[in-house]
Amino acid sequence: MSAVAVPAGAAQTRRARTGFGLLILAVAGSLLAYVLQGLGLHGEVPRNLAVYGVVFTGASLGGWLVIRYAARSADPALYPVAVLLGGLGLAMLYRLMDERGRVDIAQNQAIWLLIGLACFALTLLVVRDIRQLDAFTYTIGLAGIVLLLLPIVPGLGYEINGARLWVNFGFLQFQPAEFGRVLIVIFLASYLSQRRELLAAGVGRFGLPRVKDLGPLLLAWGTSLAVLLLERDVGASLLLFGVFVVMVWIATGRSSYLLLGIVLFAIGAYIGWLALPHIQERVVIWFHALDPKNVNGIGYQLAQGWFAFASGGMVGTGLGLGSPTFIPYVGSDFILAAFGEELGMLGVAGILLLYLVLIGRGLRIGVERQDSFGKLLAVGLTTVIGLQVFTIAAGVLRLIPLTGVPLPLVSYGGTSRVATFVILALLIRASAGAWYRERKGP
Repeated sequence: MSAVAVPAGAAQTRRARTGFGLLILAVAGSLLAYVLQGLGLHGEVPRNLAVYGVVFTGASLGGWLVIRYAARSADPALYPVAVLLGGLGLAMLYRLMDERGRVDIAQNQAIWLLIGLACFALTLLVVRDIRQLDAFTYTIGLAGIVLLLLPIVPGLGYEINGARLWVNFGFLQFQPAEFGRVLIVIFLASYLSQRRELLAAGVGRFGLPRVKDLGPLLLAWGTSLAVLLLERDVGASLLLFGVFVVMVWIATGRSSYLLLGIVLFAIGAYIGWLALPHIQERVVIWFHALDPKNVNGIGYQLAQGWFAFASGGMVGTGLGLGSPTFIPYVGSDFILAAFGEELGMLGVAGILLLYLVLIGRGLRIGVERQDSFGKLLAVGLTTVIGLQVFTIAAGVLRLIPLTGVPLPLVSYGGTSRVATFVILALLIRASAGAWYRERKGP
C-alpha cells in the first residue's frame, strides 16, 4: 500500500487541535488538584480558586498562543505535559505550605511559574531558528562557565545547607548554575557538531580517543570537579558531567567515551569522598538510614520519606489528607514522597510517566532533526531533564545517595522552574523545524 501525502497545512492544523485538547486536559487536571488539596486540608474549596484559575488558565493559554504564532509545526505534547507537571507541583506546594502557615512561599512559587512561562514565550519569540545559536559557540560556553562558577565569587555567593549554590544581587537571589547548564549544553552541541569526526577517531584495539582529543572531556571533568569541591554541589556536578558524557557518546558513537567517563566519574567521586564530609554522610544515610542510631538523626529525612510512601500504599490517602509535612524539606528534595503518601504509588507512577513522555518526545525531536547541532542540542537538553528526574527519584527511593537536585517543574525552586521552561522552549523550537516529515507515495 502506498503512503498518502499529507498537506503541511492540514498537519499543522491537526497538531494544533491535538495540542489544544491536551492543554485543556492539563489545565483541568491542575485545577482539580488545587481544588482537591483544599477540600482535603480544610474541607472546602480554596477561597482564591477563581483568581488562581483565571491566572493559571490565562498564562497557560498565553504560552500556547505564542507556540501557535512562533512555532506552528512544533511538537503538540511537550507544552501540555509541562503545564500539567507545573500545575500538580504548584497544587502540592500550596497544600504543604498552607499546613505550615506559609502560603506566601507557595505564592512565591506561583509567581516563578508565571516568570517561567514568560521566559518560555520570550525564548520562542527571540530564537526563531535553533541554528542561530550555533554561531556563538565560545561566547555561550564562556557565559555558561561564568554562571556555573559565579557562586564562589566573594560577596556574591552564599551557602545554604552546606552547598554554595546561590548568588545575591540585593534585589534578586537565584541559582546561576541552572542557567549555566543550559548554556553549556548549547556550547557542547555546537562544539561537538563541528568536531565530531576528530573526536570519533580512535586508536588502538579498543578505539580509545587520542590524547590530543581528550581536552574537552578533561575540561568538563575538571569543571564538574570544581563545582563539586568549591560549591559542594553534588547534584550539579553529576548532571554536568553526565550530560557531557552522553553528548560525546551520541556525537561520536564510540562506547570508549562512556567507559572513560565512568572511570573519570569514579575518580571524581573518590576525590569528593575524601574532601567533603557531607558526601560521606550521604553515603552513610544511603546504606544505614533506618538503623536505630540514625533514624532520628542523619537518616530522619529519608526515613520519613519511606514512611510516607508506606502510608500512601498504592492509591494514597488523598490530596490534603496525609502527613507529608513531617518530612524535612518536603517541598524541594522530597516532594515525590509527598505525592507518594497522598496519591500513592500509582500517582507517583503517573508523574514519572509524564516525565517519560517529555523525555521520549525530546529524544524523538533529536532523531527528527536533520542537522548535527539540532540533534545534539535536543538530546543534550532532554538528558538534563532526564538525569534530574532520575537522580531525585532514585535518591528518594534509596537507589542512589541523595543529591539535592530539584524535580523539574514540580519541586520548590524558582530558578529551576524558569530554566526548565527555557529548555522546553528550545526543544519546541527545535521540533518546529523537524517534527513534520511529509510522506510521499512511490
